[in-house]
Amino acid sequence: MALTKCVLEKDKTCIECGQCNVCDLDDLKICDNCEECISINADYKKIDIIDMTKEEE
Repeated sequence: MALTKCVLEKDKTCIECGQCNVCDLDDLKICDNCEECISINADYKKIDIIDMTKEEE
């Protein structure tokens, strides 16, 4: 089983606490991708990655 990095804290290992799934606008809500947070003035925006390919060397 490979250990994954925490997406919220740079140098931590993911402990599956679920904090990364909490809504940015309402701390009591799990994110449901309503995209209301995208219209606020933030330092980041959400993107969905549908597919990744590895370029052959």
